[in-house]
Amino acid sequence: MLVERVSIEAFRYARSVWKSGSFSAAARSQNVSQPGLSNGIAKLEERLGDRLFERSTRGVQPTVFGLEILPLIDRALVAVDAVGSEARRLTATGDEFVRVGVSPLIDPSLVAAIYEAVHRQTALGGPRQLVMREANMAELRDALLANQLDLVLMPSVGFLQGYEHRIVASEPLVVVGGHEGDDVPLSLNDLQGAELILMPDTCGLTAFTRDLVQAHKLRWKPYAGEAASYRVLEEWANLGLGSAIVPLSKLTSPETPHRSLRADGEDVEIFYQAVWDPGSPLADDLHRLADLLSATTQPH
Repeated sequence: MLVERVSIEAFRYARSVWKSGSFSAAARSQNVSQPGLSNGIAKLEERLGDRLFERSTRGVQPTVFGLEILPLIDRALVAVDAVGSEARRLTATGDEFVRVGVSPLIDPSLVAAIYEAVHRQTALGGPRQLVMREANMAELRDALLANQLDLVLMPSVGFLQGYEHRIVASEPLVVVGGHEGDDVPLSLNDLQGAELILMPDTCGLTAFTRDLVQAHKLRWKPYAGEAASYRVLEEWANLGLGSAIVPLSKLTSPETPHRSLRADGEDVEIFYQAVWDPGSPLADDLHRLADLLSATTQPH
């Protein structure tokens, strides 16, 4: 008998591992770190009294115990989600609009895509109006927590516990300044010892840049000053004050000298995520909106 309450999140982690056959894939789909997911499942197994999974050369497989319990977990989650969906349906007023906040870093094409996705969803009975607000990361998070925004589009940095996160788009990063030969891709390792010009940590670009170089254990140093805009970032880099890592869409012109950034033979990309409250009365609409947005922004 279970004598302690089990976590719904742990149920979702276990179901995701069962469906994907991979702890790493499940962690990505649940927008948590792999250690966090593994720890959640370990606590669930402790409370259930036996292991749900075992690792082998064939990957992650359910145990005999898991084969009995995991379908029950799946049905329990379906029931939990149905309760929330029905409650939102019964309390909906029918005249909602969707309030979307965006970071200034967001690719303008993604803003156009959210506009198109909302209009497509309206035909399916979703929110009738779109209200957009651009703000820095801290303001977006505060507004989402205060229920002043329904959905936020921001770079995939940081995590709001208890909120839904969905990667909906990405774009390549490029390097401006610091190197000759802008027609030749630049390896991340070529930035060893580089001096990088940064902006105030408001839009998410600086946080992403720091995470990127630290994840690859690169030695680097920040330029002593700070640029106030993407244009200034580019201008200073072209003056030779240092190098700047920026999303391709933030170049003032396609003719701006720049080099693509690569790691392990692939373009280095910045990812953009949609974040919303799963308990929102519009949660079902927001989930479908994220699906539409993701489908719209996929490369063809």
